[in-house]
Amino acid sequence: MDPNLLSAGQLAAALRAGEVTAVELAESAIERIGKYDGAVNAICVPDFDRALDAARAADAARARGEDGPLLGVPITVKESFNVAGLPTTWGLPPFAGFVPTQDALPVARLKAAGAVLLGKTNVPLALGDLQTYNDIYGTTANPFDVARTPGGSSGGSAAALAAGFGALSMGSDIGGSLRTPAHFCGVYAHKPSYRLLPSRGHTPPPAPALPTEVDLAVIGPMARSGADLGVLLDLLAEPDPLTLGVAYELRLPPARHERLAEFRVLVLEDHPDMPTSASVRAGLARVAGALTAAGARVDHGSALLPDLTESARLYLRLLFATFGTNFPAEVYERFGRLLADLAPDDDSLHAARVRGTRLSYRDWFAADLARERQRHSWRAVFAEYDVVLCPVSPTPAFPHDHSPHQELRHVLVDGAEHPYGDQLVWAGLATLPGLPATVVPTGLDDAGLPVGVQLVGPMFEDRTPLRLAELLEREMGGFTAPDLERG
Repeated sequence: MDPNLLSAGQLAAALRAGEVTAVELAESAIERIGKYDGAVNAICVPDFDRALDAARAADAARARGEDGPLLGVPITVKESFNVAGLPTTWGLPPFAGFVPTQDALPVARLKAAGAVLLGKTNVPLALGDLQTYNDIYGTTANPFDVARTPGGSSGGSAAALAAGFGALSMGSDIGGSLRTPAHFCGVYAHKPSYRLLPSRGHTPPPAPALPTEVDLAVIGPMARSGADLGVLLDLLAEPDPLTLGVAYELRLPPARHERLAEFRVLVLEDHPDMPTSASVRAGLARVAGALTAAGARVDHGSALLPDLTESARLYLRLLFATFGTNFPAEVYERFGRLLADLAPDDDSLHAARVRGTRLSYRDWFAADLARERQRHSWRAVFAEYDVVLCPVSPTPAFPHDHSPHQELRHVLVDGAEHPYGDQLVWAGLATLPGLPATVVPTGLDDAGLPVGVQLVGPMFEDRTPLRLAELLEREMGGFTAPDLERG
C-alpha cells in the first residue's frame, strides 16, 4: 500500500523495523503533494527543505538507538499555529508578511516527539467559516470532489490527510472546525474537553503568544486512524509551563470500557432546529447497527438530555459574543444594524447569532450560568450512558459558496434550503458544555462523499470516545482514500 495513506502508527512501526527511512517518507510525501495539491490546495505554506533536514536528523537519531512517539513521521499543522520562520496569517491579507520567531507550544511538542513538519494547511478568513478560502492562499477543495468544500476552519488539514499529504495534522475547533472537515473528508478528529490541551501560540497575528484561553475554543488532533488521535492527545495534554498547570499532574481517566459490547450509547438523529439528511442518517444507522450487533446497549432518545432548542441558542449567543470581539469595525456595525432590525420576539437561530455579537457582559454572565445548568444535565446523561452518537453536520460536503455575508447563504438538506449558520447546531452540542467529541468516518454515501459521525463523551473522559472510535474502526473499517487521479 502507498505509505502516504498509512496511519502514523503504521509508519512508526515501519520506521522502527527499518523497513523505510524518514527521508524516504518525507520525499514520498513531498512528491505526492507536488503531484496532487495543485487541484486540492491544502498545503498553503510548504516547508520542504526544513522537513528533509528534520527527516535526516530523525534517521540519524534512530541510527544512534534513539526513538520517539513520532520520530520520522511526516505531519502538517493548521496555518493558524505559529511555526518559527513561516507566516501565520489566519487568512488575513494585512498580515501576509507576519512571521513569528517561535513555535507554538503544541508545534514544539510535536517536533520534540520527532515529527517531520511538511508545512502548514489552509484556513478561511480569520478561521470564521465552514469552508476554507482566503485572498492570500486561495480555495481548498475536497479531495473526494473538488467542486465541494473540505469544510472549515481546519479544512486544509482534513483535505491534506484525505489526500495523503502527511499522516497527522493539528487543528482547532470552536464551531466544529475540527469535526466538520473530518466529516466532509472522511478522516478522524478529536475535539478535546475544554481547556485540556494548552494552545499557546495558536494566536491571531500580530498578537503575542501568551497562555490565554478563548471561550469555547480548543485545539485538537486529526488523523487517518482512531488510534493515532490518542497518541497526539497524550503528547499535547501536558499543562503549559507558563501557567499554574505545572502544579498538578495530569491524569485523564482510562476509557470506561474496552469492548464494544460494554458500551452504553445514546443515539441522537434529530435536532429541533435543523433536519438531518438521508446520507447522514444512513451513517448513524451503520454505526448504531455495528454497536447493536456487537452487543452494546443502544438507545434512541432520553428524557435526561438538556433542552436542545435552548442549548443551540445559548451556544450561538456565546459563540458570536466571542466572534464579535474580533470583528472589524464595519462588520461589528453591520451586526448592530441587524440587531436593530430584529423583532423583540424573534427567537430564531439567526437572532441568537446577531444578539450574541453585541452581548453585554451582564448578559454574557447570565448565559454562562445557563451553560453551567446545561453541564449539570449532561452529567446526568453520562451517568446513564457512556457516549452520545450524533451527526457532525446535517449534510455531507456541500458545493463551494463564496457569496459575501454568511447570514445570507443557505445550505440544501435533501433539496430544501436552510440558513447556512444553522448547520452549527450539532457542533454546539458538545462545544457549549465543553465535552470531548471524536469524529469517525462511516463510509461513503451514494454520491461518493464521506459521512462521519461524532461520539460525544463525558467531560475530561476523552479516552472513552477515543476508545470507542478505535473499536468501531476495527469493526467497520475506517478511512477510505479518494481517487485523486479522477481530478
